Formats: sequence, structure tokens, C-alpha cells
Amino acid sequence: MIALLIILPACLILLIIEKLGVRTTLELQFKGDVKRETRWLAQYGQSVCTPLAGILIWQLDVAHRKEAVAMVVTVFAVSIVAMLLKRLLGRVRPGREGAGKFLGPTFRHANWRESFPSSHSACAMCLSGFLAHLYPQAAITFWTLAILCAGLRYILDAHWPSDVLAGSALGIAAAMVVSG
Repeated sequence: MIALLIILPACLILLIIEKLGVRTTLELQFKGDVKRETRWLAQYGQSVCTPLAGILIWQLDVAHRKEAVAMVVTVFAVSIVAMLLKRLLGRVRPGREGAGKFLGPTFRHANWRESFPSSHSACAMCLSGFLAHLYPQAAITFWTLAILCAGLRYILDAHWPSDVLAGSALGIAAAMVVSG
């Protein structure tokens, strides 16, 4: 809950700063192994990682099978909610023409205008919230992976800082509500 009380106001402040035209993107270029490894970490919580985590819990921890299913379903639901918000709000990604503008709703997929909120950040935070709840002894590892994923979405210029914070808040809130 404390995380949400920090993240949501920070997101609003960043939205205002971004709207004022203050440069908040990095435009970094990674090469070789660094590029491959950062892209791998930026996929934490996505469509391969989350089901795999659920399968591992199912196989290794019979006592938490229901939670494994709830985790996979909740992360999938968070992904859908993030996608619907992206299509409804239509924010242009960094480095594109009209960057940062909210263009309004569309039903068609157009990656260049689906920046807000970051679904990668939402899914990563949701997955880590569940895993940290189930296995508190590894919570630092799970939260580090989620923070790295969210941070890399910004560092790799896929999202504005406010996109990452909004997605993070969505994922944390969903994990809190469902996992208890």
C-alpha cells in the first residue's frame, strides 16, 4: 500500500513534467551482449515467464497450486487491462512523431501509440507481488527483477517514466487485491 501511495503521486508529477516538454527520455544505444541481456530482463513477467513460473510452482509446490493458477490468471488480466487502457488513451511512445501526446481511443493495434501504461511493468510487478507473497524469503530477488524490467522499459526508450510508474501501480494493486 505504501508503494502505491508513493508511485501514484510520482506518476502524476511526471505526467505534468512530461507535458511541459521537459526531456525525460535517455535515447541510449546498447550493443552486443548488453543489448541481448537487457532485452531478456525487460521481458520478465510476460507471456513466457509468467506461465513458466506458474508451471514451476504447480510442479514443485503442491500446497500453492491454487495460487499458481490465480497468479497466471491475474497477470494475464492485468495485461488485458493495460492493453485496453493503451487503446483507450493512445499515448505516443518516445522518439516517435507526436511523442508523449494522448491521441484518444482506437480499436486498431498501433504499437507507436500504445505507451501508457507500460504493460511490461504492470505484469512484472503483478508477478513479483504474487511470488513475493508466496515465497517471502526470495522477495528481494522478485522485486529486483520487476524493478529492472520496469526500469529497462524506460531506459530502452519504449516508455515515458510516467508510463512505467502507472503500469507498476496497476500491477502492484492487482497483486495486492488478489493475493491478499
